[in-house]
Amino acid sequence: MNIHNNARLTPKGREAMVREVTDHGQSKAQAALRHHTTPKTVGKWVKRFRAHGVDGLHDRSSRPHSLPNHTPLATRNAIEALRRDRYTQDQIALQLGVSRSTVSRILKQRGLSLLSALEPRPVRQRYERETPGEIIHIDIKKLGRFNRTGHRITGDRTGQSNQRTNGTAPGWEYVHVAIDDHSRVSYSDIFPDETKTSAIAHLHAAVAYYRSLGVTVIRVMTDNGSCYRSHAFAAACKALAIKHIRTKPYTPQTNGKAERFIQTAMREWAYATAFETSKQRKADLPRWQHRYNWHRPHMGINKATPISRIDLTGNNLLKLHI
Repeated sequence: MNIHNNARLTPKGREAMVREVTDHGQSKAQAALRHHTTPKTVGKWVKRFRAHGVDGLHDRSSRPHSLPNHTPLATRNAIEALRRDRYTQDQIALQLGVSRSTVSRILKQRGLSLLSALEPRPVRQRYERETPGEIIHIDIKKLGRFNRTGHRITGDRTGQSNQRTNGTAPGWEYVHVAIDDHSRVSYSDIFPDETKTSAIAHLHAAVAYYRSLGVTVIRVMTDNGSCYRSHAFAAACKALAIKHIRTKPYTPQTNGKAERFIQTAMREWAYATAFETSKQRKADLPRWQHRYNWHRPHMGINKATPISRIDLTGNNLLKLHI
């Protein structure tokens, strides 16, 4: 029972009540009147107190000590065995001569209510390229602009609907992210849209950033968004001598490193601080990006920092590290 310990007739109140009977000589009726209960209830707690002490005043499980009508273990195992042979619940009930509700209850207890529970989960193929730059994963995350601390921090949505209705809502902005498959070094920037123009600008900026680290980008992987399917983006990849790979439809796990990076960025940057405006959030992105690349241990690479997987010379370290 989820109640606080100082409430009436919880362990503390019960102890005071029974001690009035055991220590101060009051009758059960007097104690019952004082604590707004019945003499029978007082007698129950006095009996438990004398038998088990203070520990006897705690609530007990309401489960009965015996269940004479409980479904035998052999029957429960037979239900599971038939289920694993792909029998429906109605077929199992008919085969074993038990009610369908019994079959349903036991299958629910054993996690077999759905036939899909019998199928092994497909193993996700995990891969990692051997050297930096072989593939960079690119994706986009849509974020709402704001001109006051957002509801994710304050919990206050007052006025949001009015802004959308009267056209005064700040609108949206788009975080274009890139992450290297081998090192997990990332590059992100915020654009006003997710058009081909912004996608191409981010591609050029990302390639230049990796080049500054001594990394040559060979391939880029994206989803099938319209900006990435455009002829202009294909031309930009060709001009940069980069092979463009697109994921299969409805398989976001193929681009999972970018998807996972976005989750981390939202948790540790976008929604981690009570920014007063979205401009402040945008200005903070380079600081967080630097921490992610240079200082934050990454679980996917044995708690190393992403930058440690890129062979930088001493001169580059002095020039690039803040």
